[in-house]
Amino acid sequence: MNTEITIPAETPSCDCGNALTEGQTQCSKCLARSRWARKERARNRRNRRRTETRRPPRGPRGTFAMGVSWT
Repeated sequence: MNTEITIPAETPSCDCGNALTEGQTQCSKCLARSRWARKERARNRRNRRRTETRRPPRGPRGTFAMGVSWT
Protein backbone atom coordinates (compact mmCIF):
# COMPACT_ATOMS: atom_id res chain seq x y z
CA MET A 1 0.00 0.00 0.00
CA ASN A 2 1.40 3.34 -1.09
CA THR A 3 0.61 6.38 1.03
CA GLU A 4 1.42 9.69 -0.57
CA ILE A 5 1.90 12.68 1.62
CA THR A 6 1.10 15.91 -0.12
CA ILE A 7 2.49 19.16 1.18
CA PRO A 8 -0.06 21.95 0.99
CA ALA A 9 0.88 24.85 -1.22
CA GLU A 10 2.93 27.32 0.71
CA THR A 11 0.96 30.47 1.24
CA PRO A 12 2.56 33.58 2.65
CA SER A 13 1.68 34.16 6.27
CA CYS A 14 1.99 37.02 8.69
CA ASP A 15 4.12 36.91 11.85
CA CYS A 16 0.99 36.14 13.85
CA GLY A 17 0.17 33.18 11.61
CA ASN A 18 -2.64 34.70 9.53
CA ALA A 19 -2.67 33.87 5.84
CA LEU A 20 -1.93 36.81 3.56
CA THR A 21 -3.45 37.62 0.22
CA GLU A 22 -1.31 38.53 -2.75
CA GLY A 23 0.65 41.75 -2.27
CA GLN A 24 0.21 41.94 1.50
CA THR A 25 3.16 41.95 3.88
CA GLN A 26 1.14 42.06 7.13
CA CYS A 27 -2.42 41.14 8.01
CA SER A 28 -4.90 43.88 8.90
CA LYS A 29 -4.67 43.05 12.61
CA CYS A 30 -0.89 43.48 12.67
CA LEU A 31 -1.11 46.66 10.56
CA ALA A 32 -3.60 48.13 13.04
CA ARG A 33 -1.42 47.11 15.97
CA SER A 34 1.68 48.76 14.48
CA ARG A 35 -0.29 51.90 13.59
CA TRP A 36 -1.61 52.09 17.18
CA ALA A 37 1.92 51.61 18.58
CA ARG A 38 3.29 54.45 16.39
CA LYS A 39 0.50 56.79 17.52
CA GLU A 40 0.98 55.81 21.16
CA ARG A 41 4.73 56.48 21.00
CA ALA A 42 4.09 59.91 19.44
CA ARG A 43 1.46 60.73 22.06
CA ASN A 44 3.78 59.73 24.90
CA ARG A 45 6.59 61.78 23.38
CA ARG A 46 4.30 64.82 23.14
CA ASN A 47 3.08 64.45 26.72
CA ARG A 48 6.58 63.97 28.08
CA ARG A 49 7.76 67.11 26.28
CA ARG A 50 4.85 69.13 27.61
CA THR A 51 5.52 68.24 31.25
CA GLU A 52 9.20 69.13 31.18
CA THR A 53 10.03 72.45 32.77
CA ARG A 54 12.44 74.51 30.80
CA ARG A 55 14.88 77.00 32.22
CA PRO A 56 14.45 80.47 30.73
CA PRO A 57 17.31 81.54 28.49
CA ARG A 58 20.01 83.60 30.12
CA GLY A 59 20.41 87.19 29.12
CA PRO A 60 23.72 88.89 28.38
CA ARG A 61 26.10 88.71 31.35
CA GLY A 62 27.59 92.18 31.34
CA THR A 63 27.15 95.63 29.86
CA PHE A 64 29.66 94.87 27.13
CA ALA A 65 27.63 91.85 26.07
CA MET A 66 24.49 94.02 25.96
CA GLY A 67 26.04 96.26 23.37
CA VAL A 68 26.46 99.31 25.58
CA SER A 69 29.72 101.15 25.12
CA TRP A 70 30.83 103.94 27.43
CA THR A 71 33.27 105.65 25.11
